Amino acid sequence: MPSSVAALATSAMLRRTDPVRGAVERLARTLPARADASVLLDFVEDDLREGLDALGDVQAHFHDLLLTLHRETLTPVALLNAGEDLHVLQRLEDLHEVVTHLRRRLSQAAGMIRNG
Repeated sequence: MPSSVAALATSAMLRRTDPVRGAVERLARTLPARADASVLLDFVEDDLREGLDALGDVQAHFHDLLLTLHRETLTPVALLNAGEDLHVLQRLEDLHEVVTHLRRRLSQAAGMIRNG
């Protein structure tokens, strides 16, 4: 297989297995080929990954809460421990920050598309 065909096949395979990478590549095809667009794409990819990671932590917290509440015996200590998760509060703050960044960055991308 020629190297360009192999590169295209590898790129397509990565997009299927890495939806963030695929989304960023899709956005890259709509932006002008400029240095600031490349930097913006890196930030968008980082923000998407960080946001999904934070969501995963929040989801895991709620899963743990459900497991606790489904236990046969509920104790005051178990309930207090389940509800006291400072890590998830930090991840929610992180998520808020990432969403704010993505909003601004996607607005910048929209401006690049319009202004070309």
